[in-house]
Amino acid sequence: MTKGSPQSGIRNRQYSAALPLKTVFVGHVDHGKSTLIGRILHDTDSLPEGKIELVKKACEAEGMEFEFAFVLDALLEEQSQNITIDTTEIRFKTPRRQYIIIDAPGHKEFLKNMITGASRADAAVLVIAANEGVREQSRRHAYLLGLLGIKQVIVVVNKMDLADFSQETFGQIESEYRKFLKELGFDARVFVPASAKNGENIAKSSAKMKWHKGPTVLEALDLLEPQSADVDLPLRFCVQDVYRFDERRIIAGRIETGQLKVGDELVFSPANKTSKVHSIEEWGRNGGKDAIAGDSVGITLTEQIFVERGYVGSHQTETPIEANRIHADVFWIVREPMRSGQLYDLRLATQEVKCEIVSIDQVMDSATLQTSTDQRDRLERNEVGRLTIQTRSPLVIDNHERIPNLGRFVIVDDGHICGGGTIFGGVYTDRTVAKSKNIFWVEGKITAEARAARTGHRGAVVWFTGLSGAGKSTIAQALERELFGRGMHTYVLDGDNIRHGLNSNLGFSPEDRVENIRRVSEVAKLMADSGVVAITAFISPYRMDRRRAREIALEGNAEFVEVFVDAPLEVCEARDPKSLYKKARAGEIRQFTGIDAPYEPPEDAEIVVRTDRQTVNESVAVILEGLLPRLSPEQTDE
Repeated sequence: MTKGSPQSGIRNRQYSAALPLKTVFVGHVDHGKSTLIGRILHDTDSLPEGKIELVKKACEAEGMEFEFAFVLDALLEEQSQNITIDTTEIRFKTPRRQYIIIDAPGHKEFLKNMITGASRADAAVLVIAANEGVREQSRRHAYLLGLLGIKQVIVVVNKMDLADFSQETFGQIESEYRKFLKELGFDARVFVPASAKNGENIAKSSAKMKWHKGPTVLEALDLLEPQSADVDLPLRFCVQDVYRFDERRIIAGRIETGQLKVGDELVFSPANKTSKVHSIEEWGRNGGKDAIAGDSVGITLTEQIFVERGYVGSHQTETPIEANRIHADVFWIVREPMRSGQLYDLRLATQEVKCEIVSIDQVMDSATLQTSTDQRDRLERNEVGRLTIQTRSPLVIDNHERIPNLGRFVIVDDGHICGGGTIFGGVYTDRTVAKSKNIFWVEGKITAEARAARTGHRGAVVWFTGLSGAGKSTIAQALERELFGRGMHTYVLDGDNIRHGLNSNLGFSPEDRVENIRRVSEVAKLMADSGVVAITAFISPYRMDRRRAREIALEGNAEFVEVFVDAPLEVCEARDPKSLYKKARAGEIRQFTGIDAPYEPPEDAEIVVRTDRQTVNESVAVILEGLLPRLSPEQTDE
């Protein structure tokens, strides 16, 4: 049966049934989690032949008592030497089905595996030692499970041999922990009293705990059900890279959710560019006509559009959310607090962007569940914060409750994972309404060449960017006068003027700023199409926004020239022509670029002028030198 056959739908329906059930094992240190895993592997005959004997001999040589935890340690050590094996995953099977154990030694490993998407668990086994009872880490692990949406939980009260197999001790732990879990909004499927060391209630019912009428650990696992298959969710194709082979442009990535077929029309966020799938390439295969969640593939498109790492492909009718500001529950795990105003790296699927906390709306202690809504500027270790986070560039997301794969992320500082979170409250929009398929670009009867021949120059978008006070408006107006004096058709789209009319309904939130630049870009494209040299003067602090402005201009075959008006912050602040810096320093203006909001300088602007060293006339001369050759009527696109 091939992917392109009529039976491919059957393959999709069988997809979830054939997958192993992923179960994460968590527990306080020394509560016997590793021993439990080792015992399960032994009792299900899932260990390599001779492994137990080898470990027992090693223990004898060291004068140590054999423990099943050593079996797990030896197995993981072996796997770590084989780069093809994920060292966090261990397989076993029962007569009913196959399982994957996701071993989570601590908060950091747990977050890394569960939030980054390396492993999405169907269920969890939470281990508590009978002789120690419920500890703070037991509560924190439960909170993490709830945070990540893992609702199927089995609680194993281990080391019952150290509590004389007491039913009373077991009952007290079960009562206390059930109450705690209920406060988190979910209930454990079953509590199992066990002794992993002695094999009591693991694979067989214990004669020493006849009072327990429930299932053994393995029987409890067999009662669990897999989550809804990712293949049934909306399509999310996360781009990892773009390659060129034999003049083909292959977009490589992983299908996190959904299904993809040749002929599908995809929209790639955040660029919002659309094209149809021409072919699907699979590594080591000849390709096929469809692919499903979990497949890593390369695709070619019928129309070559700009796509890069971090973009997410989806079907037009079920697109993800694109946002610069998100609401999330974040669990912080390192000693150094997460601080407002400090820049961090946010990683979500193949995306990585700079971010910072805008506000901390609520803080919860993960062990006591006590919450606080007091004004805070930091999140301490082991606290969970309900935060508003600002990103420097657009982020493609989903609400975690809808599509977990694009609703969870990690926060990284200096290369180290410091926390993880889940996204909520994002608003989905119907992009098919915004751009109907019945609306087409109308080509005018007058060509760009004819306009250039009449005016003596080509239309273009000249995009000025720089800090407030750098001199953008002053130099833009001076350039306009110079071009007008040469008989050229030109006009300045100034930021303040645009907000008096076209964009008067927009504020200064991150979302409104993105929309402000988008509208200006579209207007500038139309002006350039008419043969005008449209000059824009906007701070436009984010590279992503300026890149999208370039893409919009190129859509209309207009020349796009980025001019970086460069001046140090201290110079701009000293000028302060509108007293905006003064107000920002006094706290009267929030999220002001250069003070408490970032500015991302261009990395490859066509023209750079330095207004702290050059006069206005010198700056205009530099711009003309680089701009005029591009406006020549003889200059045509290849």
